[in-house]
Amino acid sequence: MTTLSQPTATAITPIREPGKPVVVHTPDFTGMAEATAWLTAHRPAIQAELHRSGAVLLRGLPVEDAATFAEARDALIAERAGYKEKATPRTDFGEGVFSSTDLPAVQPIRLHNENSYTLDFPGVLLFGCVIAPETGGATTVGDMRKALALLPPELAARFAKAGWLLERNYSDLAGMPWRKAFSSEEPKGAEEYCDANSIGYEWLDEDTLRTRQLRSAIITHPVTGERSWFNHFAFWNARTLDEDVRDVLVETFGEDGLPFNTYLGDGTSLTDAEVDTINEVYQAVTVRETWQRGDVMLVDNILSAHGRESYTGARKILVAMGEPVPLADCSPSTAPSTAPYGE
Repeated sequence: MTTLSQPTATAITPIREPGKPVVVHTPDFTGMAEATAWLTAHRPAIQAELHRSGAVLLRGLPVEDAATFAEARDALIAERAGYKEKATPRTDFGEGVFSSTDLPAVQPIRLHNENSYTLDFPGVLLFGCVIAPETGGATTVGDMRKALALLPPELAARFAKAGWLLERNYSDLAGMPWRKAFSSEEPKGAEEYCDANSIGYEWLDEDTLRTRQLRSAIITHPVTGERSWFNHFAFWNARTLDEDVRDVLVETFGEDGLPFNTYLGDGTSLTDAEVDTINEVYQAVTVRETWQRGDVMLVDNILSAHGRESYTGARKILVAMGEPVPLADCSPSTAPSTAPYGE
């Protein structure tokens, strides 16, 4: 990840309001060439603020489509990052630009860190608003340094020691088909990816793949040196699902056939109260700002989690991922493991 530690003469003016991410208003521009020149000149100051606050919303840019969004991305992000072990439907607009998600408007998305279960992941995300929704639809963010500090110390210590365990079932009936998730038409391609990325796996039939992977729940930011809560534990835990949805999924696929489920790294399940506690911490640190057309928001993927409100009306939010970070550079508190398939 590109770093910055020295002051810069090209300053920005961050606006800090309770309940909102930091907002920086840009000058009026005649076009993207002028805008990208400003972004390039102010990039060190923007990055410094990103490391301080975890997320920075830039307001006033002439971003109006995937092409102009990509220009802003290239001015702000030095290296693109891929999207691995896919878990949500997205539209690919080319040049590393995607829809933020294609999930239904009525479905809110809880806070999570992008690709927290992979061995390398985007260090920075860039979101951009091309069409603002009529109501709702904010891309929410939350400081995971604060989240870690708010967790009960005993619970945080258990995760620091054991990590978290992710189990996924890939099929055409529920969740993500393995061919799409691993970008391979052949089982061997999925197996080779799993073998190379500390993922245990077993084939239930030719179209159904079950995987398990042990990952660290707490990591250290390679630039700031701060510890951060970094995982999908609550996001994909069966107890987080609406009760009616969970009952239907369990009745259809069985307890061990859910598209996703999570456990403490030693394989034990948390109580309902403990899962609720983690979700309450996410709610406590969540901030939001209503999208306006042309807005772009940088999110440090280690320092901040992100989510989405439900919404009404048309909404088109783009995303690009960049500054890839190896997990090994983040002093994970738990070593990755296949846990236990493939051992």
